[in-house]
Amino acid sequence: MLGRWFWVSMLVGGSVVAGQVICGAQAPAVQPSPQPTTPTKPLPDRFPPSPLELTVPDPLLPGGLKRPLSEAERQQLDQALDALNVQATEKLQLNDPIAAFEIWNRELRLRRALGFLEEVTALGRVGDQAWKQNLSEEVRVITNRLKAIQAEAQKPVQARSASSSGVQDVNRTALRSALGTAYQQVRSPGLAVTVYNSMLADARAANDVTQETSLLTTIGQLHLSWFDYPKAIATYTELLNLAKARTDQQSVFVNLIQLAYVHEQAKQPAQAATYQQQLLDLYQQNEQAQYIPALKIKLADNYAASGRLDLAEQQYREAFQLAQPLLQVAYATDALQKLGKLYRANDRLDSALQVYDYLAQAEQQAYNAYSAMDALDQVGQIHLAQKAYPEALAAFRQGLEVSKQLNYRTDYFNEQVQKVAQQVPR
Repeated sequence: MLGRWFWVSMLVGGSVVAGQVICGAQAPAVQPSPQPTTPTKPLPDRFPPSPLELTVPDPLLPGGLKRPLSEAERQQLDQALDALNVQATEKLQLNDPIAAFEIWNRELRLRRALGFLEEVTALGRVGDQAWKQNLSEEVRVITNRLKAIQAEAQKPVQARSASSSGVQDVNRTALRSALGTAYQQVRSPGLAVTVYNSMLADARAANDVTQETSLLTTIGQLHLSWFDYPKAIATYTELLNLAKARTDQQSVFVNLIQLAYVHEQAKQPAQAATYQQQLLDLYQQNEQAQYIPALKIKLADNYAASGRLDLAEQQYREAFQLAQPLLQVAYATDALQKLGKLYRANDRLDSALQVYDYLAQAEQQAYNAYSAMDALDQVGQIHLAQKAYPEALAAFRQGLEVSKQLNYRTDYFNEQVQKVAQQVPR
């Protein structure tokens, strides 16, 4: 009885020979019959041309890209391309992104005739729209074109490709600045930073401190916007050192604030406090008392987060004391609330009770009912934790009266009153 037939391939002497196996035994190899040879056809191009390449003549540019344009022709083409941009924008507003980007790609193909600077500006504008529309392939194509322009523009004029031979030579600094902006628009921060770092090296070589500061500021903002905190910290530290070297006090203030903020975002409260203390010293030296209460609260927050509770307590107290004569009521209240929270978190209930008692009375006198209600709640909770039930009941009843005035949290205070009343000895 015959077994089932199947085909196997065996590797013999570097070639594959097909054979049959019958009932587990291999039959003699069947030699394939010779096939007539046919001419080898070239494989189709796996990668179609970029939609930004001008591969066919366009009515707006009959001479193509190789013929230089006169000034009148440049103006005429520029106006026509602006009109295409308007048409594409209208299509996008009508929720037809496919038609919009077909028009924009045509515009970008033709923008090459006007020069690198004009093309890069348009690439960034369209790339920004593509990113917002989540068109990743369009963003990729535009980014690749930007990189090609960057590489081409770095060559000497005589070494540029034929496709750019008719392009005017533009100001190198202006083009690099446009490239940096365009890379940001297509959300490629690494490429943007590379461009700005190149410009930064030139600024330093020319001893242009103003340009160096401007570029470092842009780089710092770029790192910060993409949450690269270590690089942002390094950049703002450079800016701070430059400002100190120039004795530019305003820039020193700005960069101390930025460094404190970046360290806070990086969850480094101890380092943030270091810069806030420097900032506090400057405010005190310049007698700018109006900025001090808010800064002391931030400084205290970072001391508390880094475990330096004694310093946090001191800063909260000083913030409250300074805010009162300055009539900064919100900061005074904030400082007391955070001081009370600090005491409660560290089981210093008597100290917390003093703070919230004072705060409840002060806020009631100031007709700040919401804050007074919250403070009375804290007073009640602390008394409850100390098993001082009559005092807790009194606080919750006061809180209930305030909540009724506000028509807010009434159920909560009713529940607390009923619960604590059961604990009060009769």
